[in-house]
Amino acid sequence: MVTTPAPAARNQDHPVYVIGGGPGGLAAAAALRERGVRAVILEKSEHVGASWRRHYDRLHLHTTRKLSGLPGLAIPRRFGRWVSRDDVVRYLEKYAEYHQLEIVTGVSVSRVERTGDGWLVRASGGRELAASAVVVATGYNHTPRLPDWPGRPSYTGELLHAGDYRDAKPYTGRHVLVVGVGNTGAEIAVDLAEGGASRVRLAVRTAPHIVRRSTAGWPAQRTGILCRRLPVALVDRLARPMARLSVPDLAEQGLPRPTTGLYSRVREGAIPVQDVGLIDAVRTGRVEPVAAVESFEDGKVVLADGTRIAPDAVIAATGYRRALEDLVGHLGVLDDRGRPTTHGRRTDPAAPGLYFTGYTNPISGMFRELALDARKIAKAIAG
Repeated sequence: MVTTPAPAARNQDHPVYVIGGGPGGLAAAAALRERGVRAVILEKSEHVGASWRRHYDRLHLHTTRKLSGLPGLAIPRRFGRWVSRDDVVRYLEKYAEYHQLEIVTGVSVSRVERTGDGWLVRASGGRELAASAVVVATGYNHTPRLPDWPGRPSYTGELLHAGDYRDAKPYTGRHVLVVGVGNTGAEIAVDLAEGGASRVRLAVRTAPHIVRRSTAGWPAQRTGILCRRLPVALVDRLARPMARLSVPDLAEQGLPRPTTGLYSRVREGAIPVQDVGLIDAVRTGRVEPVAAVESFEDGKVVLADGTRIAPDAVIAATGYRRALEDLVGHLGVLDDRGRPTTHGRRTDPAAPGLYFTGYTNPISGMFRELALDARKIAKAIAG
C-alpha cells in the first residue's frame, strides 16, 4: 500500500519518517501533513492497523466513540458508542485514505541513527533513509511476553499467549486457565465462560481495581480524564467509596478489593479493569479466580498457594514488551524497563528530533492521548 503525499508538503528531500502504521503513527502523519510537513509512514505489515487486526474477536474499545477519534476525522456514528475491533480497522483504513497519507508497507525498520542535524533510518531491503525527524509509533503491544515459568516445557496441554487468542470456539467443553487479570485477561475469561468452556479459572497475582465501563450513561473514561490532573492521593481517597458503591465485594469468590489506591496503581502502569461481564461471571462462579502461576510440574500448573491444577489449556494474558532496544537502545533514550524516557512533543537532549507516541497506558484513553500527542508532535516539528 503506497499513497501519494500532498504536493505542497515541505521537507521533500528529507521527510519525517513515522515508524508504525497503527493509530499513533497515522495520527502523527496526518497532523504533520496538516501543517505542510511531509511525513512518510513505514509499516512492516501489509496493512495499516496490523495489531488491531490480530486482536480477539470480542474486543471493543473501552473508550467512547466521541472521545476516540484521531485528528481530522471523527469515528462514524454508525459504529456505535463502543467501537468493535473490525470497525476500528475500518476507521483506520478510512483515516489513511481520507488524509491521503503516504504509507509504505512491507518495510521493517531495524535501526535509527543520528547523522549531523538529521537522522538515518535503516530498513529492510538495505534501505538507508535520510530523515529530518523520526516519530517512533510501533505500539504499546508490540512483542508478546510469555513468562519463562519453571518446568514450562513439561506442560502437555495447550499453552498460548493472549495475542494468539481469537474466540472461544476451540475451547468448548475444555478446562482453561487464563493467566493475568488485566483488561485482556478479564475479557478473554468472560468470553470463554460465555462461549462454552467447561471450566474457566483466572490466575491473579495482584487484585485489580475494577470499574464499571459506564454508570448511568457516564463513561469511566470521562472520570479518567477529570482525574489526570488531580493529586494521586486525592484520587485514591475518592475512588475507594465509589468502588464500594459500584462494585460488589468479591473477596469470598477469590477476588478481594485491592489494598493500594486506584490512581497509585495507574501511575505504576496498572490500568483498572473495565467491567464487561467479569463481575457477574465471578459472582456466579462461571469464572473462578485462583492464585498466581508459579511453575509447571508433571504436566500440571503449580499455583502460588501450592495448589496443583490440570487445565486443558493455559492462555497467558501476561502483556507485551515494547521491543525498542534494537531500534533506539543505543541512543540512551530508554529507561531500565525499555520504555522511552520522553514522550509526545518532548525529545531527549541527546536525540533532538526523535519522538515517541503510544508507549503509555493512560487512564484517559489511548486513542484520545494519541490524538493529543500527534498534534503536539506536529507543532514541535513544524515550529
